[in-house]
Amino acid sequence: MAKVKFTAGRIAEFTATSQTIPSFFWDSGAPGLGLRVTPAGAKSYIFQAKLNGKVIRITIGTPDAWDLSAAQSEARRLKVIIDKGEDPRQVRADELQAKQTVRDQHAAKKVAIEKQTARESMTLSEVWEIYLKERKSKWSDGHYDDHILFAAVGGQDKKRGKGKTIPGPLAALLPVRMVDLTSERIASWLELEAQTRPTAANSSYRKLRALIRWCEDKPEYQGIVPDNAYSARKVRDVLPKPKTKEGDSLQREQLPAWFEAVRKIPNPVVSAYLQALLMTGARREEMAALRWVDTDFQWKSITIRDKVEGTRTIPLTPYLASLLSNLPRRNEWVFSAPGADAGRVTEPRYTHETALKMAGLPHLSIHGLRRSFGTLCEWVEMPAGISAQIMGHKPSAIAEKHYRRRPLDLLRVWHEKIEAWILEQAGIEFVPAQPVLRVVTAA
Repeated sequence: MAKVKFTAGRIAEFTATSQTIPSFFWDSGAPGLGLRVTPAGAKSYIFQAKLNGKVIRITIGTPDAWDLSAAQSEARRLKVIIDKGEDPRQVRADELQAKQTVRDQHAAKKVAIEKQTARESMTLSEVWEIYLKERKSKWSDGHYDDHILFAAVGGQDKKRGKGKTIPGPLAALLPVRMVDLTSERIASWLELEAQTRPTAANSSYRKLRALIRWCEDKPEYQGIVPDNAYSARKVRDVLPKPKTKEGDSLQREQLPAWFEAVRKIPNPVVSAYLQALLMTGARREEMAALRWVDTDFQWKSITIRDKVEGTRTIPLTPYLASLLSNLPRRNEWVFSAPGADAGRVTEPRYTHETALKMAGLPHLSIHGLRRSFGTLCEWVEMPAGISAQIMGHKPSAIAEKHYRRRPLDLLRVWHEKIEAWILEQAGIEFVPAQPVLRVVTAA
């Protein structure tokens, strides 16, 4: 293999000696450096050497991209690698991999920083929207609507009456970044809200607490809220205690006036709905969502959606059965309202308030009817566990929780007893329809 001293002039003059295969010229100044010239005249610097008894050839580059001195330096560098017993190609691959790893690390770090920046910029409003969307299918309509109401920004025209709606208790926190929801921030917000609407403030706090706990169960939100944000002593010290409204329960002597006014409500569906709440102690949404398919007139039971257990079955007492049997079957809902978006009763408060005014009775909330049932049950000395099971209260004792699940017929004995007592106190004469008995004679 003849060698010549490469110069810029000679590089330019070299031509292929064959019309079919490339020609190779070798430099005497840099070991292993060669010039490959194709029959078409294309030129490129190469490096050739032996490694472990085998010839390896590496392309350096074209003379246009590499001047002679640079090509010679590269050949010497490759020769040093060969002398170490290493393959320059593998060394190059390792270098490229190392560089790619560094680039990947930088890219990953950049993505992590961007994600962290995005996390830290998320406001309560943004997370609240995601939270509600995910949890909606697991909540009752009323529970979901409460979340919407408590976070409403206000300023909208009232659907009833004049004026604008006011912001919900949580509205003040909606623009706040999640990372800024410190215990100091929450305590300051609670203290301000508690001055004008303590009950709503307490309920809003519990909804906010549930959202923060939900965040801790989601990898993408874990750690986004500062530790101890809702449980710090400074927060608990200003948390208003929920109070039962005084008088938010019907007294025994108020039953005649209440029934007289409610039974005169022009809409029979709303009238029956309000009486059903008092006669069962069910939550407003539980009773509103009652369907005909869950109402069994033959075996005298109704199955309603339970806030705690999912569903619960309670007796269909005689008076309540008579109310329901006379309602129109316009859709799947027992308490139907074709004009409403949901197709059923959703907002009976205004009708109830009108009836209360006509009866000269003090304010009584819809939830107060549930409270009234629980209170009136004591007049007939109904066992607390039975009234709790009918109303869907969570068992409060170990025995009640694990060993006391009373059958429907036992509930019916007491449920019919309280219904008859309430009707008696209200001055309503009601005689349950007697089943028709047929005597079958032998042939």
